[in-house]
Amino acid sequence: MTETETRAAVALDTHFPAVHLRPPAHWINDPNGLVFHDGHYHVYFQYNPHSARHADMHWGHYRSPDLIHWELMPVALAPTPGGDDKDGVWSGNAISHDGRLTAFYSARHNDRWHQPVTSAVSNDGGTTFTKRGRLLIPDAPEGTTMFRDPYVWRDGDRWRMLVGAALADGRGAALQYTSDDLDHWSYEGVFLARPPHPLRDGRNTEEGWECAQYATFPDCTGAVLASAWNPQEGASCAIYWPGHEQDGEFHADKPHLLDHGPDFYAPALLHAPDGRRLMWAWIWEARDEEHVGAPSAWTDEAGWAGMLSLPRELTPGPDGELVQRPARELLALRGERGIAAAGEASAEQPVDLGEVSRATDLTVTLERGGRLRLLTSPDGTEYLDIVHHPVTGELVVDRDHASLDPRAKGGSWRLPSEGPHATLRILLDHSVAEIFTASGRTLTLRVYPVGNGPWRVRMGATGVASAAYTVGAWDLTPPEAPVGDTTTRAAGDIR
Repeated sequence: MTETETRAAVALDTHFPAVHLRPPAHWINDPNGLVFHDGHYHVYFQYNPHSARHADMHWGHYRSPDLIHWELMPVALAPTPGGDDKDGVWSGNAISHDGRLTAFYSARHNDRWHQPVTSAVSNDGGTTFTKRGRLLIPDAPEGTTMFRDPYVWRDGDRWRMLVGAALADGRGAALQYTSDDLDHWSYEGVFLARPPHPLRDGRNTEEGWECAQYATFPDCTGAVLASAWNPQEGASCAIYWPGHEQDGEFHADKPHLLDHGPDFYAPALLHAPDGRRLMWAWIWEARDEEHVGAPSAWTDEAGWAGMLSLPRELTPGPDGELVQRPARELLALRGERGIAAAGEASAEQPVDLGEVSRATDLTVTLERGGRLRLLTSPDGTEYLDIVHHPVTGELVVDRDHASLDPRAKGGSWRLPSEGPHATLRILLDHSVAEIFTASGRTLTLRVYPVGNGPWRVRMGATGVASAAYTVGAWDLTPPEAPVGDTTTRAAGDIR
């Protein structure tokens, strides 16, 4: 299929997102180089410009003045044939300093088991970069079995870097380096390392950590974010440890899932000019691939894979857990309000509230036993269920019936109980749902509805006689591009 044919096919795909960032076709994964520079938010990302498969990694690039109007820029970094990064410009981050941007990334070379750190500099606002020409950190420390994904930040009069790692003794780790000039780096040892630790849903923190990031907050607390990586099975889930730093080491409390869904990975941080900690992540596919990153006949057919999450604000919670909210700017994407309802529903007498767009911002309150069902086929056989469990109080998100295509993955996932009423904000975008609870927990998952009719909201109940609800729904509408500008958009055209 030619590039023109691929883009034409993707343009007709009802699963393609409207307001989540991703280019018009092909593969993307980790967000990289998130930085505010020269009046723009910059979001770089892992990108294969040639196919929908995980290969030939470049850095794609979006920028925005306001987190709403996004401009797709030219590819920022590409592998150098015969160079240290000949097999891929892999993940890292970027910093703004002295009027220029410096990107730090992992240099992929198939002849090495580890990924050395190197850098590139942009003097034109982040559009083009000049590579350093040699490796900043050519070798991994002794005792490591995985080494990749630098994260650099300013701390007083010095620069610091974390690199994700796996240690030979079975621990995942974030290793620390320091520099006075961004050019010469000294190894300072382990910042945080832990053996695999069980998480509440049967997953664990795994033996290796990718994309290690460090968030600090005004109350002197912090959190180490990482992506749990299994040597046999690969990418697993996004995790974090709250705690505080002392004497160059991070003193961590127990670990948590950063997102309770199955399709969220590689979170990356941006320190906004107003002091907020913003975060994006990679939302992968849940099609017919055997594991994350494996070839997929469905993905090859579709011509695209992956998207970035919507931006989230990250703050420390009173109990040590991180609080995540949709970035406040996203309210500007709300268009017409389609539903404003309150009442009670039962299993015997469900209540249909009407139709919603395939890109919708929902606010929902469910009493225990209440059920929100998003019907995506005219006959009601295809639907996504969100239930406030009548006994445990957990929020159960069930996608076993969310696609009539047998290739789509199913399963159900749970969020912890937050009291007698579950208050949610749900951002739906064609084939993705990002769910936020009142306390700031999140659950992200992919669904692939094939029904060609309008989507409908139905309230019901299970395990109780009836359950009260309130629902609001707004269309999510990307802003119009300025006159003469065909590249500025939220993510894609509404379909």
